[in-house]
Amino acid sequence: MAATSAPTFSVGSTTLYCSKVGPISQSKAVGVRFNSKKHLKCYSGLKVASSVSCESESSFLGKESAAALRESFVWKAHKQNQRVVNLQPQASFKVAILGAAGGIGQPLALLVKMSPLVSVLHLYDIANVKGVAADLSHCNTPSQVLDFTGNSELADSLKGVDVVVIPAGVPRKPGMTRDDLFNINASIVKTLIEAVADNCPDAFIHIISNPVNSTVPIAAEVLRQKGVYDPKKLFGVTTLDVVRANTFVAQKKNLKLIDVDVPVIGGHAGITILPLLSKTKPSVSFTEEEVQELTVRIQNAGTEVVEAKAGAGSATLSMAYAAARFVESSLRALDGDGDVYECAYVQSELTELPYFASRIKLGRKGLEAIISSDLQGLTEYEEKALEALKPELKSSIEKGVAFAQKQAVTA
Repeated sequence: MAATSAPTFSVGSTTLYCSKVGPISQSKAVGVRFNSKKHLKCYSGLKVASSVSCESESSFLGKESAAALRESFVWKAHKQNQRVVNLQPQASFKVAILGAAGGIGQPLALLVKMSPLVSVLHLYDIANVKGVAADLSHCNTPSQVLDFTGNSELADSLKGVDVVVIPAGVPRKPGMTRDDLFNINASIVKTLIEAVADNCPDAFIHIISNPVNSTVPIAAEVLRQKGVYDPKKLFGVTTLDVVRANTFVAQKKNLKLIDVDVPVIGGHAGITILPLLSKTKPSVSFTEEEVQELTVRIQNAGTEVVEAKAGAGSATLSMAYAAARFVESSLRALDGDGDVYECAYVQSELTELPYFASRIKLGRKGLEAIISSDLQGLTEYEEKALEALKPELKSSIEKGVAFAQKQAVTA
């Protein structure tokens, strides 16, 4: 995908972060001038300069998080010959990534390391994580990076953590279905969630390990067995489906990418992924052929990447990007932002299914509200697709629950 603009957050001429976004995004500069270098001592180890600028709202996390980036600093005015602003980062949250040495874990760790809201980043894996942590620790952003290797250090990696992200597991390979992933990844998720329950039961838990339709119910059952299940804090990360839907729609309809928002409901595999194109913002019309084409592409986008990589992996970079967006949204909510909305796979009463992906509102205690209005006024195509996905999603949920219960009986 071609990109024509590069939004930046910079101190002087030194760039802290640069992200390339959609083919039709535009940049708007927002600048703040300082009359003395003394008022801006340092941010992320960057050289002191006399100006700060944040160009474009098109950060890697999207429009809302770009605004949150600016708001995550405390701006203090001083009365002198001219208005002076003091910039102070408010990094205060601990994040743990379990599976940090993997294809998703490494780029995810890099993106989370760049968040101004993260004070400590814990990286855990069964091997090869020490080098990843050493590499990341050289990045001059405020968060401290600590590495943890193997089962003996798993508990320590979770102490005092606010957000746990779990990308651990094997990736999809050509010809492999999400069901093929189940036997391996289900056991991995079970083990990690047991450790989370024992060491940081109040943390937000982000499940990335596929098949998410089953691994989230597994996590919920394990947490129930441990007596610490809070449905408001367990999330299946389906943000990648939204990211893809936004990108593909913007390309198809020649829209400004930063403005596009397509809610995606259901689950996180094949036909269980249902983009609600009729709810696209800004409002845009689609032909029946366009709806069919876009829906199928969004549903099969993961396979598109697996086949393009020809055995070399799955959608690791886009998944890391999407997961980082959800992490940032969670941190914003924990930090008190009252306007944080994302789509996620959660325990839900929106349908007859016990778990369902939809737009939710996040707050300091986790899930604050499930936005039911998205399911009102659906088109005939969307209504039929919604009914068609339910049996497959139901089967995946039951498979996850049965696995967790069987493991508990065996234990």
